[in-house]
Amino acid sequence: MTLNPWRLRLLADLEVLGTVRAVAQAGNLSPSAVSQQLGVLERETGTALLERTGRRVRLTAAGVLLAKRARGILAAMDAAEAELRGLGDEPAGTVTLAMFQSAVHAFAVPAVARLEARYPDVAVVLQELEPHESMQALRRGDVDIIITTPDFVGAELDPGIDLVPIAEDTIVVVLPACHPLAAHETIDLAACADQRWAFDVTGSYMSDLATRLCREAGFEPMVMCRFNNYMIALQHVEAGLSVALLPSLAVEPRFDVVTRELRAPVPRRITAAVRRPRASQPAVNAVLHELRAAHGR
Repeated sequence: MTLNPWRLRLLADLEVLGTVRAVAQAGNLSPSAVSQQLGVLERETGTALLERTGRRVRLTAAGVLLAKRARGILAAMDAAEAELRGLGDEPAGTVTLAMFQSAVHAFAVPAVARLEARYPDVAVVLQELEPHESMQALRRGDVDIIITTPDFVGAELDPGIDLVPIAEDTIVVVLPACHPLAAHETIDLAACADQRWAFDVTGSYMSDLATRLCREAGFEPMVMCRFNNYMIALQHVEAGLSVALLPSLAVEPRFDVVTRELRAPVPRRITAAVRRPRASQPAVNAVLHELRAAHGR
C-alpha cells in the first residue's frame, strides 16, 4: 500500500472543513473529483474512511484516525522540504502572507517594503483573509504565514502552529466629530443603545465581536449598513450616518472622526502564525522578523 500525499491532504481538509464541497472550493476542484479521489484513497487503504448521512459524508473512526496521521505525515514532508530550502545562506523564494484588513497598512505593507530592500530574492504574496478563514488556510498549507488574533470566540490553538506576538490593539467606538458622546473620555457602550451602527459583513470577526459586545451591554444594535471595507465604514461615520466599533489600527487620521475607548476596555492581541515546518525556512523567518519590526518588537 502506497499512500498518495495529495489524497491524504484532501482527507485532512475534509476533517477541518466538514464538507466535500468546501474541500473542492479550497482546492479549485469539482466535488465529484474530490469524492473520486477519496474513494481511491479508501481502495488504497482497504478501509472505509467515509460514511453517508443523508446527502452529506462524514469521516468514520478510521477516517478520523488517518486524517490525524495525515497531518503528521504532511508536516514531516513540509519539514524535509523546508530543511532542503534552508541550505542556502540567503533568504529566497516566495512566501504567502494572509492578514485581516486593518493589518494590511499597519504591518504587511511596511514589512514587505523593508524586506524587498534587504532581500530582493524574497517575493511576498499578500492575501486578505479574516481570522476564521486564515487559520484554516494556514492549516491546509494554502498560505505560509498569517497575521491574526487569537482572541476571537471559537479560536482553537493548534499544537502544530507557532504564534509569534506582534502587537496589541484595542477596540474603539468611532463617532462623527460633532457627536455628543465625543465629549466623554471613555464610553459606556450601553449609552450607545439608540445609535445607528455601521458593521462589518455578517460572519466576520468584527461583526461577531461588535454584536456580542452590544448584547453584553444590554441592547440589540440597529445596524444600518454592512461594509467589508473599513475605509467605507469610516466615511459613513464621518458623514454622521452611523457609529462603529473598530480596531484602533483601522482608523486612519485622514477621516474626520473621533475615537473613544470603551469604559470596559477590549484589548486585541495581534500575532503572526506559522506552521512549525515552515518556520525553519530562511524566507519565512525573514518575513516574521520584519513583521515584528513593523511594530517595534
